[in-house]
Amino acid sequence: MTALELPATTGRERSRAYWALADCWNVTRRSLTHYQRQPLAIVWQLGFPIISVLLYGYVFGSAMRVPGGGDYREFLMPGMFATTMTLGFMNTAMAVVTDAGKGVIDRFRSMPMAPSAVTAGRGAADLVVASAELAILAATALAIGWRADGGPPAAVAAFGLLLLLRFSLIWVGVWIGLLVPNAESAGGLYAIAFPVTMISSAMVAPSLMPGWLGTVAAWNPVSSTVTAARQLFGNPVAGGGTWIEEHALLMALVWPLVITLVFLPLAVRRFQRLSR
Repeated sequence: MTALELPATTGRERSRAYWALADCWNVTRRSLTHYQRQPLAIVWQLGFPIISVLLYGYVFGSAMRVPGGGDYREFLMPGMFATTMTLGFMNTAMAVVTDAGKGVIDRFRSMPMAPSAVTAGRGAADLVVASAELAILAATALAIGWRADGGPPAAVAAFGLLLLLRFSLIWVGVWIGLLVPNAESAGGLYAIAFPVTMISSAMVAPSLMPGWLGTVAAWNPVSSTVTAARQLFGNPVAGGGTWIEEHALLMALVWPLVITLVFLPLAVRRFQRLSR
């Protein structure tokens, strides 16, 4: 390659990267516009966790106990944050399967746009919505008396871990949305997603569960994020002394990375194989 050819090649590469980012931004903007035009969708997504906070915190809270002592609402809130982030992947799946059913994804595939833009744009939009959900839920928690006693830097790190979990599960939602045939099938998966959050340390300490169930709950990726968030927030931590619970901060990073490494390629490959 001569010196005269190098600038031209660099220009082409920059142009390709620019248009990939532009395509991703257009898909992201389109997804966010749906929430602007259909505000009830975001109200529904936020309504369930807020009602759950009030239900568990005030109705069941007096009957709950935290091993080692501590206020149950302080114990509960990091679990509710993580539950909201986890169940959010079903919203991703519903959005993707709805677009696929309407032929939107086929139209994207027929256009001269970057192949990565559809999945990356969907992920970026969902991460923006997840950040808004987390902010509103945190405001609700503050209103009922929850406090992050670990200090501002630790609180920011805890919210970062929660968003990291959500980011990794976005690709699970995209993959499921491209895999299932229709929105009704995707909606039925809530019956599977809900126990994933319940069989964890989000609501109850694994040490209070039957032996085998407590082990499953402790090794649930959601539990690692919940325990790490409790530690960073300075809230009560109901550790059972197992290896996975003692290394919650490490595993709160490892689990999302593993999930992303598995499901991001699966989502991209599934998108590339559509209509073949």
